[in-house]
Amino acid sequence: MHIRALEWTDRFQRYIATERRFSPHTASAYRHELAALVAFCDHERIEDWSAVLVSHVRTFAARSHARGLSPQSVQRRLSAVRTFMKFLIREGIIGANVAELIQAPRTTRRLPNVLDPDQMKRLIEIPDTDSLAIRDRAIMELLYSSALRLIELIRLNCGDVDFADGTVTVLGKGNVARIVPVGSYAIKALQQWVRVRRRLVGRQQQTALFVGRRGDRLGRRAVQTRVAYWARRQGIAMKVHPHLFRHSAATHLLESSGSIRDVQEFLGHVSISTTQIYTHLNAQHLFEVYDKTHPRARRVKDSL
Repeated sequence: MHIRALEWTDRFQRYIATERRFSPHTASAYRHELAALVAFCDHERIEDWSAVLVSHVRTFAARSHARGLSPQSVQRRLSAVRTFMKFLIREGIIGANVAELIQAPRTTRRLPNVLDPDQMKRLIEIPDTDSLAIRDRAIMELLYSSALRLIELIRLNCGDVDFADGTVTVLGKGNVARIVPVGSYAIKALQQWVRVRRRLVGRQQQTALFVGRRGDRLGRRAVQTRVAYWARRQGIAMKVHPHLFRHSAATHLLESSGSIRDVQEFLGHVSISTTQIYTHLNAQHLFEVYDKTHPRARRVKDSL
């Protein structure tokens, strides 16, 4: 493509990073998808974005699938292209979004794996009492109790947890904040962890809720590794990852409540269609309140 056309991809990256405030991970994914689009345009000898037609985008999607991309990956690629085209319209470079009506190949949506409440109980109730075990139990309790995404968990600061109200304020997708209930089991585990955390942080001015041995904020990979470690230790045969806690929490809540709208709000989904993946479950009970429906929100007796 012409050098002036390529400049718009760089401007788009700055736009999604500064104005849209996309995460570095999402921005990197968009950069990858647009690089594929530029390569396609070069192959087709398209020099300017105004010369891209609906037929070009349709061919681009078809070739991506033919070269091995799954329907879900083609959907993500087209989503990045649509967002880029909207940006070009805003900047007056093109007049219409030629990617708007292009659909990825149809696919049967695979249902997420979940742990049943007994498996989750066995996984979370780890017997060790050292500092890292106390931290890891608090992490897993909170992931399950509040159905947090991994990125939401590692972004948490100490002030985000309201122990009195039993809530946590999380920063979700699109940097949208929401307040989520925290069950009593998770509150108890977090209180134990906060006492231990002080020793690890020492005199550092560290605000992160979850830290490593040296008092630094815990990263994605560290949480993934520790969750997998405890799954092996506790004899869970299934492959366990942080997002499995979110799927399990949503499934168990829907089984108890039968209210997909409440689960949608709980998960922070913008669209109800995202939540509908859980509706294969047979909901049997009416939704009352979080404390009564979530398996680990049941009140802990004072004697425990």
